Amino acid sequence: MRTRTQRTIEALARGSLSLLLAGTVILFQGCDSTGTGSQQATGGSGSGGAVQTGGAASGGSIAGSGGQSAGSGGAAPSGGVVTSGGTVTSGGVVTSGGLVGKGGAAPLSGGTVTSGGVGVTGGVTPMGGASKTGGAGPSGGVVTSGGVTSTGGVAGGGGASNPVTGGGTGHYQMENLDRGVVAVKVSGGVYVGWRMFGYEYTGTDSDTSYNLYKDGAKLTNVTDSTNYLDAAGTASNKYSVSCVLKGTEGPQSAAVTPWAQQYTSIPLTPPGSQYNANDGEPGDLDGDGKLDIVLKWEGSTKDNSQAGVTDPVYIAGYTLAGKQLWILNLGPNIRSGAHYTQMSVGDFDGDGKAEFACKTAPGTKDGTGTYLSTGPAASDDDSADYRNASGYILTGPEYLTVFAGDTGKELATVDYPVPRGVVTSWGDGYGNRVDRFNGGMAFVSDTGTGKTATGRPSIIQQRGYYTRLTMSAYNWRDGALTKAWIFDSNDSANSKAVGQGDHSAMAADVDGDLAQEILTGALTIGSDGTWHCSSGMGHGDAFDVSELVPGKGMTAFSIHEGMGGMDAHNADTCAFYFKTTESGVDSNRGRADYVGPGDETSASCYCGSCNEHLALCSTGATSVTVSPGTNFVIYWDDDEWRESENATSITKPSSGATLLSASGCSSNNGTKSTPTLTADLLGDWREEIVYRESTNANLRVYTTTTVTKRRIYTLMHDATYRAQVAFENASYNQPPHPGFQINPSMPAPPVPNIYVK
Repeated sequence: MRTRTQRTIEALARGSLSLLLAGTVILFQGCDSTGTGSQQATGGSGSGGAVQTGGAASGGSIAGSGGQSAGSGGAAPSGGVVTSGGTVTSGGVVTSGGLVGKGGAAPLSGGTVTSGGVGVTGGVTPMGGASKTGGAGPSGGVVTSGGVTSTGGVAGGGGASNPVTGGGTGHYQMENLDRGVVAVKVSGGVYVGWRMFGYEYTGTDSDTSYNLYKDGAKLTNVTDSTNYLDAAGTASNKYSVSCVLKGTEGPQSAAVTPWAQQYTSIPLTPPGSQYNANDGEPGDLDGDGKLDIVLKWEGSTKDNSQAGVTDPVYIAGYTLAGKQLWILNLGPNIRSGAHYTQMSVGDFDGDGKAEFACKTAPGTKDGTGTYLSTGPAASDDDSADYRNASGYILTGPEYLTVFAGDTGKELATVDYPVPRGVVTSWGDGYGNRVDRFNGGMAFVSDTGTGKTATGRPSIIQQRGYYTRLTMSAYNWRDGALTKAWIFDSNDSANSKAVGQGDHSAMAADVDGDLAQEILTGALTIGSDGTWHCSSGMGHGDAFDVSELVPGKGMTAFSIHEGMGGMDAHNADTCAFYFKTTESGVDSNRGRADYVGPGDETSASCYCGSCNEHLALCSTGATSVTVSPGTNFVIYWDDDEWRESENATSITKPSSGATLLSASGCSSNNGTKSTPTLTADLLGDWREEIVYRESTNANLRVYTTTTVTKRRIYTLMHDATYRAQVAFENASYNQPPHPGFQINPSMPAPPVPNIYVK
């Protein structure tokens, strides 16, 4: 979080850079573990943005090293100083990573910056990063117009920053996470893992290393990974980590003591004896740099296809340290089940704390125990019960509410983006299809005018997918909850979207314009809420989106319920890499990922209930032999293949060996057998998995303890992965994927195009 002094200095900097720079430039090249995040100057971005050189990055390699001096056509302003690319810190210090000068920023390659659009502490776009015409950079930042990386990620960007103000000078707003150090007592000593921040990664391995401290004394310098086994470690030792970037050491992280086992526990207090802890979503709720969990509690539930009255839904916020921050009651007019309450969690207003948004109704109480009282909720009847004799809720007001992450307090309430209207218009008359929802957050085109995108996350809520399909993007900015756009298959331009939705949704930038599209299985919705493309394969129960075919950008894998079979298609054009159909087969479970030998040149696509069930995603060839299974996948052991997760265990697909068995825990969502959450919550780039104990006394957060020599920045600083984590628990839970391939044959990951808040 920025102090008031920092905010004041930044405001002065936005108004007049000439007051901060008089020709002398001090350069810092360091790392950050406690910084407050690089900020952008307020004001408009230039029309079309400034163009940088670089173009495409072959194979997803970096087109540049995180900074750019003035390009052709863009001279430094009078008296200005051009650094090797940097940002202005609070106090007028220039770091490596951007352009500053007396009187304003130096445009790159002839681009323009509008009044007030000077990138003071982080508005410079990376070399090689692509943006289509009109794509805006961070608030006040510079926009690129260049090539798209072949791996589906944007090349360049961010880069390292100084240890004072935080990191990144790129486009996408990410959490300003702490080092995430985790230590576990194991039979061979103590395992220690920690985060590499996305803005510490330059693409050159030798630039960055880490000093590991034990009880305050330097233990070792780690150059090739972000984990270590201290063979002499004991349960009483304390470990901390600092980053060393190009020879300059940053601050040490807070010291941690080892866990006694492979998990840490979060104590729970169920809202009733019949309640089970259900799905969770991560976010930094209190702004301390640590990820927290928003947890849904469910009592008696019903699928939309089933009649019956359900228990109220409760939502609670927990820190990983075990503190319950708040709990709210959605009330009698929100039905309980996998398809109703979809959680959107993210730092939507850029204040360093995540917010939480979901569908609400009269009778909803916020985390302070108060009925909703803003917008249309100010005059509603909170004693009204709109449930009919079958338990469905087909009348009465419907709202979208955003709550504060640290207190659960209502911040704003508006009418739900797409009202139910005439129930029969959704495909049936009893209330099944009208109340099929998905939700999450994504970095879409959020200005409401064309394809311009600020790089800040938006609240995404979907209603309908069997027949009519709608998708809404809303912004929480400056104390206002406002519409960015709404996509509706009822619109004539979107008529081919009818029936093209799955029981889940995902986000990814499929066309390289620095704004994410929303995918619903067969359908790709444009980042601005317009029609993009569809495979035409109809509704499905599961799908994946990632760089499943190396060098081909984003690929969507989907299984088909109505047509049977499966397909893999280009997520940008919807052209097929392969497809199969099987008449009369309700294909309902499947997965695609790189999971073992044979997947070096393509991920494997698997359909659990298809006759032809295992194939290479790139061609449909059935030569592949290692299956990703039908449930979740997770990065867990020492290699780059992903492991399979089902119920409460993790197995190695190539051998069938059990790598984790969470005794005493239970999975969620009936036959789907899904965990509460999988995400890169702590430690290195590999993922943690969260299960509920069978008694609901605790959540357990499990981490890997296997040392790996593969070093990747935290996946939570990859824009695709971060958005997909936010959609993970929508309806039929699906595992998140990064925006680039991870396997033993992978090229260097793309430099994340991010900044942190």
